[in-house]
Amino acid sequence: MLFPLRWIAIAVGLALFLSACNDPADDALEVPSTDIYLASLELTNGTRSIGELQNITNRDGYDNQPFFLPDGGGLLYTSMQGEQTDIFRYTIAGDRHEPLTRTEGTSEYSPTPLEDGLFSVVRVEEDGTQRLWRFAAAGGEPELLLPDVAPVGYHAWMDEERLALFVLGEPPTLQRATLAAGEAAVVAEDIGRSLQPVPNSEAVSFVQQRAEGLADLMRFDPATGALEVIAEIVEGGQDHAWTPDGLLLMTSGSVLYRFDPSADAAAWEAVADLSPLELSRIAVSPDGARVAFVGEE
Repeated sequence: MLFPLRWIAIAVGLALFLSACNDPADDALEVPSTDIYLASLELTNGTRSIGELQNITNRDGYDNQPFFLPDGGGLLYTSMQGEQTDIFRYTIAGDRHEPLTRTEGTSEYSPTPLEDGLFSVVRVEEDGTQRLWRFAAAGGEPELLLPDVAPVGYHAWMDEERLALFVLGEPPTLQRATLAAGEAAVVAEDIGRSLQPVPNSEAVSFVQQRAEGLADLMRFDPATGALEVIAEIVEGGQDHAWTPDGLLLMTSGSVLYRFDPSADAAAWEAVADLSPLELSRIAVSPDGARVAFVGEE
């Protein structure tokens, strides 16, 4: 039996995507049913807590990869509501959802807001190629940013021209890319999916596996090329985010953890247990007042 090319491309893209994010799947077209939860966040003056969780997607199906908008008034996320995934915008005031991409035969993942109403995504193209693209929230034709770099799984911007990329492979690698050059170079190997800009710097953080089965949270400085260990990660964790004042948050199982890199003898501390949710991706608003989780019951 022959299948249309776009179905083959979607299957290949989903298989690569699921292998990158370690989500369970019985076959390439099965994706987990996940929701995005929003809550207030308080980590100052000795208080470490989150407010009541609000399920902002609350439906059967795949809703994932939240990223707050620069003004903190909403977030972008990935949603599968048909044959492929598209990017949606959620506005907190009014509890409003709206699609930003409705592409035919392609899927978009990992939405990352930029300036001037733009956002970048990893796009699974019709032939299954995964590359970095840029869209305008107001519509119009998207722009391919790094034509010769594939297959990209995730990305984080270090400045307006430089990016850190999770590039699929055996093992997956952290690569530094420059838009002007259109090229990428390997920085580290055997890394996790979570790439995060470090506040008040051009550096990014990522998780790197160690030979003995443990993993470290690492910092990469593009100015010097230096790689630095921040901390050993929480057991079972990999998804992390920074608060604006330089605290680290990481999810593992149903628990949210906090880490202060500036503290003497710093250690991970449990902030909240959100059972029965199984937590994964996490995002913090630019003002540090809200946190978004991906949860699966």
